Amino acid sequence: MDILKNYIDGCYQAPINNRYLNNIEPATGEVYGKIPDSDIDDLELAVIAAEKALPAWQSMPLEQRADILYAIAKGIECQLEALALAESIDNGKPVSLARIVDIPRAASNFKFFAHACSQFSSESHSMTNTATNYTLRQSIGIVGCISPWNLPLYLFSWKIAPALAAGNCVIAKPSEITPKTAAMLGQICQDAGLPKGVLNILHGTGSGVGSAICTHKKIKAISFTGGTKTGAAIATQIAPQFKKLSLELGGKNPALVFADCDFDDTVEQVFKASFANQGQICLCASRIYIEQSLYEKFKVALVAKAKALKPQDPLEKSAKMGAIVSKAHLDKILNYIELAKEEGGILLTGGQQVTLSERCRNGYFLAPTIFEGLTNQAKCNQEEIFGPVITLQSFSSDEEALSLANESEYGLAATIWTNNLSRTHLLTEQLNTGIVWVNCWLLRDLRTPFGGMKHSGLGREGGNEAMRFFTETKNVCIKY
Repeated sequence: MDILKNYIDGCYQAPINNRYLNNIEPATGEVYGKIPDSDIDDLELAVIAAEKALPAWQSMPLEQRADILYAIAKGIECQLEALALAESIDNGKPVSLARIVDIPRAASNFKFFAHACSQFSSESHSMTNTATNYTLRQSIGIVGCISPWNLPLYLFSWKIAPALAAGNCVIAKPSEITPKTAAMLGQICQDAGLPKGVLNILHGTGSGVGSAICTHKKIKAISFTGGTKTGAAIATQIAPQFKKLSLELGGKNPALVFADCDFDDTVEQVFKASFANQGQICLCASRIYIEQSLYEKFKVALVAKAKALKPQDPLEKSAKMGAIVSKAHLDKILNYIELAKEEGGILLTGGQQVTLSERCRNGYFLAPTIFEGLTNQAKCNQEEIFGPVITLQSFSSDEEALSLANESEYGLAATIWTNNLSRTHLLTEQLNTGIVWVNCWLLRDLRTPFGGMKHSGLGREGGNEAMRFFTETKNVCIKY
């Protein structure tokens, strides 16, 4: 039995209340470990440790801070195989995906912000013959970082790295569903020479220690990635405290497929955007809008690929699709599938739980699922399912495609598949999403702003946007 501990003040500690939560492997449905069910007492220890570490970390020369972050990145790379295996067991994703995407990206996050902290510049404004103004961007102090279960170490590091680079001390909570790689990160940071207390990792529930992190008066900023309902609750909790808040929330992302697209590549990429990581990526395309003249051909090709994709034991080298992250989440997705049928949807493929043999006979597997025939107002086109379920609809004009895509409370990402440059420029301006990919998906430059509009979030992450969030801005005016 793998029993995890909190990482506080540079060492691993059992929860003060001695309470634990079960950690379940999605591929088997079996408990394989325990994680701390931390509470306010554990948080107080972490805050004390962070307060003690903060002055030295804030005043550390940037080059030295950068060296430590780079050493953390190298430590992640050195443990690539162990981290990928842990991620696959914890999350249910294919180990091959964790090996080539999740863990390398986590290392890249630390490398990127190791460089960013020494390149982060401020502005200067001269008032002719009167004064000079310059901007100071100073670390906030102690910040809270709360990450989700779908890309555990990838998104955990996406928050922690810029917060540390900006000179803050961090109290971080990974998802209680996928805690393993976050726990392993503590030792990597220790080995890299990160001073004790600079990073503290607390395990537990969102309603327990997560809520306590958000409301603690000494934690001055919160960066959260997760569901929209939880994000709204956090915003309500901390609004009276006037803390800085970054929310990266849900998506119901449209893909606009035009008749002049590169057909084979578009089928391949839209399929990947729909079902990567079992559809459990906030950026996945779930509403596929196809130009009428291409609709039948595209549908046939996409359905054929979905039928050929079979869930497998995620630890198998050949696995392209693993398990849904939890029984509760599987049940939620299955409920949406039944709802789609009730709403008049025509099931083209999938729609049922898949039972594997041997060690995975009790795992949480679901076939890739495609519906057509739903209206754009149907719940399955308006609410985030966050699983391997997509819907197909046709459109007959650019204006209709834009209208269908924008008819959503969400506004995270969109993809456009066309070779018409004028159409591309017009649609990218008018789509109400924070990210638009044209003839590609999930092609990320870490310098660019990341985040959504409407119910998809508040603020932006990535590059200078993250460094600005994790600092306070001060203007200095000096009269001549």
